[in-house]
Amino acid sequence: MTALSHFNHLSPPQALALIAPCVAIPAWCEAVVAARPYASRESLLGAAQQASQSWGEAELNQALSAHSRIGEKPTGSQVHAALSRQEQGAVNDQDSQLALALKAGNARYEARFGRVFLIRAKGRSGEEILAALAQRLNNSHAEEVQAALEALREITLLRLEGAISE
Repeated sequence: MTALSHFNHLSPPQALALIAPCVAIPAWCEAVVAARPYASRESLLGAAQQASQSWGEAELNQALSAHSRIGEKPTGSQVHAALSRQEQGAVNDQDSQLALALKAGNARYEARFGRVFLIRAKGRSGEEILAALAQRLNNSHAEEVQAALEALREITLLRLEGAISE
């Protein structure tokens, strides 16, 4: 049985438990589970992407409750912390100068926008993340909400792909 077939045949509570670590937005998880069965991974990812398009600032804030600061030791639930550690591999083991710069950037970001900086870290170097952080500090509030929502969508879909392929 393929991973997708397995997901399609799980009970609703089991399917919710499988994808809950993807994002701390229960309504999204419920919508993705309710739309089963999926004919292909592409149809699942398309439906998941579509379900994320209604997210706004309230959903962003809800989801960020499960995200650690970039470059810091992930906290939170065991599953969320493990995913964050994996995704932030490029910055978790970097030199102290980069760690200090990220910490300072995080503090400026949080003071400016009132939330943790969110970026898809997977596939990016620590320096690329720091540069993106510096650039996004110039965003307006509305621009930053949209940038953070896009990052949240990217992270969520990457996590969903991983959950369904296991």
